[in-house]
Amino acid sequence: MQVPLYQAKAEFFRMLGHPVRIRVLELLQGGPVAVRDLLAEIEIEPSSLSQQLAVLRRSGIVVSIREGSTVSYALAGGDVAELLRAARRILTELLAGQNELLAELRQSEQPLPTPAPHARAGLPAPRSGAGRT
Repeated sequence: MQVPLYQAKAEFFRMLGHPVRIRVLELLQGGPVAVRDLLAEIEIEPSSLSQQLAVLRRSGIVVSIREGSTVSYALAGGDVAELLRAARRILTELLAGQNELLAELRQSEQPLPTPAPHARAGLPAPRSGAGRT
């Protein structure tokens, strides 16, 4: 039975849903990068990076390139770089909208009146003429 397209898309985005994988893809946008350079840039354990690279490789998003003893990784196609640029544009728009809302909220803030001393103490307000006999 064929997987529905929406389910395949959800699995694709779930596969991308790890910060290390996104960072690797960002670093690979400029061309192939050696594993040692990825390690230096991302600063995680080699075994963790290896695991994340394996996920990306199995999905077909990246390819490995061996030159002698050096292993590098590269994006399998330009569409992934375009997807990352689109995500950046979307996030920029969302955050800009949130900043506008925050600015509006700050502009509309008016200081609340300071309660009278008797209210702060939890006492009832004095009545006019109270205490006179």
